[in-house]
Amino acid sequence: MKNASCRRLLSYLAIFPCLLPIPFFFSCKQNTKVTSLEERPVFSLSYGNFENQLNLFSLTSVSDVKSSLVMREGFFYVLNGESRKIMEMNNFGDLIVYFYNPEFNPRSKRMEQKASKSTTMKAVEYGFNELSAITVDSAQKLYAVDTLPLDRQEQDEKMQLVLSQIVLRFDGKGNFIDYIGQQGPGGTPFPYIKGIYTNKDNELIVVCYLSSYYTVYWFSDSGYLLYQLPIAKDSVPNPLKGEGLDAFSNITAIIPDYNNRTIYMSVDYYKSYIDEASRLQSGVDYDSSRVYSLSVEDGLYGEPIEILSDSEEITEGFSGEEYDIPYDFLGVTESGWLFFIVSTQNGFDLQMIQGDGQRILRRNLAQDRSKLLYYNFDLSNTGILTALLVKNDKADVVWWRTDSLIQSVINN
Repeated sequence: MKNASCRRLLSYLAIFPCLLPIPFFFSCKQNTKVTSLEERPVFSLSYGNFENQLNLFSLTSVSDVKSSLVMREGFFYVLNGESRKIMEMNNFGDLIVYFYNPEFNPRSKRMEQKASKSTTMKAVEYGFNELSAITVDSAQKLYAVDTLPLDRQEQDEKMQLVLSQIVLRFDGKGNFIDYIGQQGPGGTPFPYIKGIYTNKDNELIVVCYLSSYYTVYWFSDSGYLLYQLPIAKDSVPNPLKGEGLDAFSNITAIIPDYNNRTIYMSVDYYKSYIDEASRLQSGVDYDSSRVYSLSVEDGLYGEPIEILSDSEEITEGFSGEEYDIPYDFLGVTESGWLFFIVSTQNGFDLQMIQGDGQRILRRNLAQDRSKLLYYNFDLSNTGILTALLVKNDKADVVWWRTDSLIQSVINN
């Protein structure tokens, strides 16, 4: 699987460039030049164990990084899973609400003193176990995915699954409300949660990933289950079937619409690769990518939008071969623009597609990849792209005003 292998390698190198040096004969060449989009610094975080620092001391080991961020209405929510804490900050980097497990973080007397004299600052103790994702709704309710201790996890014998994750809910003032399970408040734990989202009605959407299918749980603002939608991997439309070769599809992301009870699925398609010398099937080649809308209420698919791929050249010795690299699906804005991103030698390429597919914008997000140890992107419902860029000496929070770019295109 030549293309898929290249994509995995590029992704791995992007996250851990210091762990796996690139051999001298391997190079990636970007074929299409795209206009750069201005990066705007917001604030930086130093490394350490204090309340306003990131604990990323284990970053040099080959493991999953558990830190991420969400930006909503000018406030930044930084999840530091390694330290079992969440920091809510303003755009100056000032800590407003500090959620932390006191067993893994020093008690913040400084934060408590500030909170006692302020109506907006607060320190919240909670026994987080293994945080992995967060989201925030328009009422500033915070949702956090946590893994239960082993003695509280459950087994689904029929599906042979471990049910281990729940979604914690905190109100806009930092007070714990309850936790959400499969049926709603206090329900059965979820299997592995790939992502959580909220929409304009402050409904919670939980996307779970299993070995052969996804399940989307859609909850009301009060936390009760409205819809449960299983999606088998082999049930999505496959336009390559019938071409005489085996064709495969892979769902890469499921993200809900902000305005309607609709989900968007990005799907990569592959087909058999025939060796020219032996005329035998010898692998699988990436073919194309599409995004489908699917109504949660009636299960009907909308017309697909084909997503342009990126192009990279892999050189070995005196020969080279060009490969198509699929974009990763970032999300969809309330105005209906779909965002996709792919890592390149010069940073990242961003592709923005209008919901009807009529307009496509491409921009380069210039970055010195040699200085990036880890990165995480967040797309707000208004269309602002924010990133947590982890480097050797600090972590930068930056954004790109893609909302202004889209508005200028619409006005023209």
